[in-house]
Formats: sequence, structure tokens, C-alpha cells
Amino acid sequence: MTIETTPSSMPDPEWERLVGSFFSGPGAAPEAAPIVKQTAVADPTGDTPLTPAWAKTRAGWKARARVGRINSTRGFRRWLRRQATEHGHAAQTWRGIARTALWVQGVEGVQVLASRHEVQQAQRDYKAAKWAHDKRLIPGTEKDKRRKDMEAAFAESAKALAGYKKARAEARTKRALRGAAALAPVAAVEGAGIHLLGAPGGLMATGATLAALALLGRRTAAGELYTDRDAKIGDGDRMTDDMVNRVYRSAKVIGSDDVVKLLSPCTLTADGAAWEVRLELPDGIPASKALGATPQLANGFGVSVQQVSQTKGEREDWLTLRVTLKVPFTGKPHKGPLLAAEKVNLWAPVPMAVSERGDVMAVDWFEKTALFGGEPGAGKSAAANNPLLAASLDVTADFYLADGKGGFDLTPFEPIAQMIDTDGDPKKLLAILTHVWEVVLPELKQTVKDHSVRKFSESLAAKDKRVRFTILYIDEWASYMAAASPEQQKELERLLRLITQQGRAYAVIVIAATQKPDSNAVPTGIRDILSTRWAGRCMTPEASDTILGKGRATAGYNAQRILKSQRGVGYLQTGETSEPVLTQSYFYTDDEVETILRRAYELRQRAGVLPAAAEPDILDHLLKAAASTGRGNVTRAEVFAHLATVDGEFAQGADESDVRYASRAGSALKDRLAVLGVDVPAVQFPLDGKRVWGWTLEALQQAR
Repeated sequence: MTIETTPSSMPDPEWERLVGSFFSGPGAAPEAAPIVKQTAVADPTGDTPLTPAWAKTRAGWKARARVGRINSTRGFRRWLRRQATEHGHAAQTWRGIARTALWVQGVEGVQVLASRHEVQQAQRDYKAAKWAHDKRLIPGTEKDKRRKDMEAAFAESAKALAGYKKARAEARTKRALRGAAALAPVAAVEGAGIHLLGAPGGLMATGATLAALALLGRRTAAGELYTDRDAKIGDGDRMTDDMVNRVYRSAKVIGSDDVVKLLSPCTLTADGAAWEVRLELPDGIPASKALGATPQLANGFGVSVQQVSQTKGEREDWLTLRVTLKVPFTGKPHKGPLLAAEKVNLWAPVPMAVSERGDVMAVDWFEKTALFGGEPGAGKSAAANNPLLAASLDVTADFYLADGKGGFDLTPFEPIAQMIDTDGDPKKLLAILTHVWEVVLPELKQTVKDHSVRKFSESLAAKDKRVRFTILYIDEWASYMAAASPEQQKELERLLRLITQQGRAYAVIVIAATQKPDSNAVPTGIRDILSTRWAGRCMTPEASDTILGKGRATAGYNAQRILKSQRGVGYLQTGETSEPVLTQSYFYTDDEVETILRRAYELRQRAGVLPAAAEPDILDHLLKAAASTGRGNVTRAEVFAHLATVDGEFAQGADESDVRYASRAGSALKDRLAVLGVDVPAVQFPLDGKRVWGWTLEALQQAR
């Protein structure tokens, strides 16, 4: 069989026909299209087109310089850490010197020692033979025999000594040659450096010599080379593929033979604050296992647990890993945007906090309810202030506020609140919930029916001014329940549940807050339907789960890990299915709160939506009369005299006797108190040497 071949220099018509269309058209030959040389564009950096154009701008060069500075700092830190180990450059240089000296020494010393040992043995044999020969009382024949042995031993000794001298001479020669071979390059480099550059050249040559010796000693006695296998971000090292896999293996997230697949390179964020990477877990390992191993991962990276953040991706095996170079949120709190806002539209998302990445976290409050929790001092009040202050700048929002701990957090909102309780009185909370359920909600429902729609919307609000937001804020529900009677507890829980369940479609925003997250803080049935959660620092993982939901702590979202120095920091969960995000709430000082609420008051005053001032009731007049005496009590006559100045019903008629007037006024006072559901019996107390009927200020205050 023969194979025909065509020389490469010969034209191939078939090939020319096939490729002709690539030059000038179908069927054209390659010669038909002349080759035009293009002039290359000057590229000073020499990396076009791999480097984007923005990198060559002033900002780009500045960013590259910053990255170079950061990398140089990390490299220097890594170099310092290495010097303390057996892989340090000084240790490598000494090993290089020792190995060079050992090479120069060579193995000839063994031969010299062996020859020397032979000489010593031959000398001992000669001395023994001579001592045997020199004995006097020996027959002649024996004497001759011993003389021959002595002469033979002498000859062997002389031969061994000659071999020793030869071995030593050969060893010296070879060592001298190897020494010359080792020192000649050093001398040549030193001489050339000094001759060409003087003293600086000599220093440079010395450095080159030491570097060469360090290169010879780079391996340890066990043959190991320096690696970054123990590198940690906390020590200034950069994140690498090997580091990520090593840390996930040491944390027992993956097996010793498993490999984490990196979906993106390990990159430093633009602000230089953190390392980030997207990764894919091996088969059979859910993301929840990695999320629950955050403390172990932090140990592997050499950072605190607050610096490690893992976010679940679109798939169960996808994660985004972020390791910050410093503990986040330990600086000054973020100033809120409401200081510069003239007004707020609650139909749009409201900025609430800032995430670790610096992203603004905004919440769409329509059809939302919320639970804020955290131990005292965790920043729960500051976090809850964000939606309240934002709602205050929307004139279509009505406030119904209750503070179970009897503090002063809600006092600044009193001028714009429809109803408010700052005493922790369960009767007042019951009145607020009853009003919202029996008055507010029916009016909102009727508005929806009038327009034949299913729920409120921004477009409906533009048509009908009756469409308004209702902000129901309850702080420390557990305190109210502790002070309420069993009947009041049932009614309070019933009303809150109904309002929470039915009010969402009518823009009723229920917000609960607590400093002691547990099963009693907010009833479980109500807590489960509160969609937006904020968990500040908690004492236990169970308390964290009470706010965020069962299992969140073991999945990596444990508010117990938040440091005390991280004020206003908490996990924000904006929906029932979304993952919590570690954020820092915007912070407003007391003066800033007053400034915002003053602006809110002016907005509502211009819009004509300020709450109507409540008329003082009969109990208020009794309290005022008792306080005005300065005695801590008030007589019936003093009460009737005071009531006569504010209400004509209590004025004494011209023809009315004192007895008849006292009877009529007493009956009227009793009826007025009965309408309020208040029963304050009159008591006797001494006054001016006699006993009179009246009321004590303490009893009236307790009735209020």
C-alpha cells in the first residue's frame, strides 16, 4: 500500500477554494485580498485589553495604589510572622552556610579517619611484636621468629602511615578545590560590585550572597518548604482557595477528602474592608451546616465570630462568605436620613439600617407588622424609633402608642398621638385596643367597601383622604399582662390578635417591642404573624430564636454573639421567608428626635390633622382639686366649689338650700364617675379639729 503526499510548498486548489471566501468573497483566491498591516495603538501600561479603561483613570490608579499598599502591608506582616519560624530568612541563611561548609568538608574525612585508625592499629601491633622480641630469656630460633614478626609489623606500620599521609593530602586538595569553587563566585560578585559601584555595590553583592545561601537553606532538615498552610486573615494574610478549603475542613463542614468549589475568586472589597467569595458546597452538605459552624470558621480564619458572615444563595449548596478585617459596627453609629427629610411617604420603603456591606436596608411597611427585641442597652428603642419617626413625617399616619415599662421613650410623640399610655396601665391599653378595633378598623373597612376594592393602595390614598395608616406600637406587652387581671389578659390578647390579623390590608401597622424576649413577651399566636423582626443582643440563643424564629440561632443567626460595644446592631429580617441580615440601625439623639417631631407637628398642623385635645373628665377635675389643697386630700365642699367653676351643673341655685345642693351635687358626681367606670368612695379625715368627708389624693390617683 502506498500513501501519496503533497509537498507543503505546492499549491492546493481545493484548499484555496475552501478558504477563498474568507478574504474577499465566494470563490476568491487568497491573493485577491492584500494583507493590510495595522498600526498598533500605543499602550504605556502594556496590558491592553485585559485592564479596563477605568483602571487607567486617576481614580483607577488611586484604587490600584491603595490595593498595592494593602498588599504590601500584608506581605510585610506575613514576612515578619515567617521570621520567627524555622523558615525565616536568617534560619535559611544559616542552613545554607552550614550546608555549604558541609559540602566543602566533603566525605574524605571518613577516609582520613579510616587511614588514621589503620596507622594506630599498626603501631600497636609493632609495639607488641617489639616487646615480645626484646625479652632476654628466649631460645635462638624463637628469637629469630619474633624478630621477623617485629620487622613485618614495622613494615605494615610504615605502609599504614604512608596511606594516612596520602589520604590527608588528597582530602586537603579536594577541600581546597571545593572551597575555591564556593568562594570564587562570592569573591567575583563582591569584587565586581565594589569595582563598579563601590561600597553600595559591595552591600548589594553581600545581599545577593546571603540570598543565594538562603536559597540553599530553604528546605529544613526534614525536607519541608515554607507554605501558607497556616495562614490566617487575622494575621494579615490574604484569602486564598487553599485557605478556604482548609478552614472548612478544620471546621468539620466538609470531609477531609471534600473540596469546596469557588464560584468566584477570593477578592478584597472595593473599600478594602473585607474578603468575599462565592462558593459551592460538596454534594450532601446543606448550607445550614456551614451556617451553624460560624464560630469554628472564625477560629480557622483567626478572627472573631462577629467578623464572619455567611449568606445562603439561590441554591441550597451556594454560599457567599464574607470575612471583615475588623469587627463591624464598633465605630460611631450611622446618622439617620430623616434629619434631612422634609416629609416621608410610608407607601415607599423606609430606610431602617445599614448592613455590613454598607447597603441601606429599607422596609416597605404597608401590610407589615414587626417585633423588635433585645436585652436592655442593645439598642432596641433606637431601632424601633426608625419606623415611628418615619411615620411621624407622614401626615396620613395616626399613632396609638403604649409603653408598658412606664418610661419616657414615647413621651416626645404625645403631641401627635391619637391615644397614648406612658403609665403601663392595662386599662388604658384596653381602651386603646378597643378604640382601634371598634372605631378605627370599621371606618377603614367601610372605606374599602365604598370603593369596591380588596385593600388599601397608594392610588386609593390619592383619591380618598380617609385612607390613612394606623401605627399601633406596644412596648413591653409582658408588663401589661403582668399588671392585668385574668379577664383583662384574655381581652387584651383577643383584641391584639384580631387587630394584627385583620388590620394588615387596611394599613394598620402593629409593632411590638420587648427587652426580655421569651414566650411571655408577646403571645406565641401573635408573634408568629409579625412579619418583620429585629433581634438585638440577647442573653441566650433561645431568646434570639424567640424573635427571629425557631432554628435561626443554630443556622448561624444568633443574636447572642453581638458584642456589647455594637450598639444598635441586630439581625433584621424583613419577611417571613428572607434570611436575617446583620445591620446597624440609624441612631437619633434626643435632640434630633425632638427636631424631627417638631417638624412632624408643624406638618400635621398645616395639614389640619393634629389629634383633638381631649376634654378633661370628672376624675381629672377631682385630681386637680385635691392637688390644689396641698394637703393630700380634699373635702366634699372644696370639690363642689371647684366643680362649680368648670361645670354649671355643680353650681348652687339661688333658692337651693345647702343640704339640697350637697345631695344633688353628690349624686351628679357619683353618676359622672360611674360613666367612667370609677368608684372612689368618700372617706373621713381630720381637718381643723373635726372630721370631714372627702377624698385622698392617693386614692384618686390609683383610680386614674
